This record gives sequence, C-alpha cells and structure tokens, in this order.
Amino acid sequence: MTELYRIARSALLAVALLLPITGWAAERTTIHLDEHNGYFTAKETLAGLKPGEYEFVVTNKAGKMVGFELRDLATNERLEMFPLEPGQTRSAVVKISANGFRYRCPINPTPWYEVNVGQ
Repeated sequence: MTELYRIARSALLAVALLLPITGWAAERTTIHLDEHNGYFTAKETLAGLKPGEYEFVVTNKAGKMVGFELRDLATNERLEMFPLEPGQTRSAVVKISANGFRYRCPINPTPWYEVNVGQ
C-alpha cells in the first residue's frame, strides 16, 4: 500500500464513523400533542409532513386518565397506543408512511384526527 492510499483509507474510515455523530443520519421530526378533555392541540403544524420517522410527545392536560392511539390512515394498522395519567407526558417513535396517520384518545372519547402525508 502506498502512503497516499493509507491516508485516504484512514480519512474515509473517520468520516464513516463520524456520520451518526454529526447528524448526517436520518432525521426525526418531533410532534408535540397536548390532550385535553375531549380534544387535542398540536404545538407544531401538521400540514406538509413527509413519510419518515416521527417522535410523538403527548401530554395529558385533561385532569383524568386518558390514552393515545395512533394508526395508519390507509391500512388502519395500530402504530402505537398507551395510557396517560393526569399531567403525564409520554413519547413514542413511529415510522409514518405516505398513507398518513390518524390519532385519538381511546379512553376519553375524541374524534379521529386524520393527517395526510405528502410524498
């Protein structure tokens, strides 16, 4: 091996090892939802979302036990579901497809919130 080849190989290895640290890995979008007594509010806009990995951070502001259920909009496959005690915040990381998604509270009846996802 020539010296130039060794240097190039070392540099490529260093870049490959640093990719996850420097944020070149796949990005995750966070969606903050507050659950009230019978409805949700979102801190971020849910318009213009793309397929990918999302972290849903849900806070119970209803003053009683509630839940969070997330499903694929087209297949109705359950992507996540969990209960929340009063004042509790929980999060879940979910892969969202181009089908879009819908969410609701299965404990304290709320309407389905449907969100379309673009390509």
